[in-house]
Amino acid sequence: MTSDTRTGPPGFGSERDMLRAFLDYHRATLAMKCEGLSDDELRRRSMPPSTLSLLGLVRHMAEVERAWFRRVFEDIEAPLVWSDEIDFQAAYDASASTREEAFAAWEAEVENSRRIEREADSLDRAGHQPRWGKDVSLRMVMVHVLLEYGRHNGHADFLREGVDGTVGA
Repeated sequence: MTSDTRTGPPGFGSERDMLRAFLDYHRATLAMKCEGLSDDELRRRSMPPSTLSLLGLVRHMAEVERAWFRRVFEDIEAPLVWSDEIDFQAAYDASASTREEAFAAWEAEVENSRRIEREADSLDRAGHQPRWGKDVSLRMVMVHVLLEYGRHNGHADFLREGVDGTVGA
């Protein structure tokens, strides 16, 4: 991995600034975990019997960003990135994927999520989560997505170590 260039979250700030900063920190962490690896290494399922790969995690997080921001707040009918049948597991199959494809989709969804959050008047902005069939707040979505990143960045730690022995951050 290259040097750690992430910006750490501030020690003080508003609720919204904290949620935004922690989300961006975790987004940067996932990208950092993938730095310096070839497409083959990013596709490697390095922790058997798990079938997870770093590239699969990037693809999955593109789906998470889309499902929790775009579909909840803008277009409930928006298709998933890698599945027409609303199969959230499809993103994990990165066997034919490339860094360019996966990161382009993920970065586009992250930018869309950031825009939706910036344009919202309040963390209390309501959207509809179709999988749950109920309304949720932007606050809840930001916390949920933050927890998704935290969990999957833990997976990324192990996957990266399995690829080339790199540990930390």
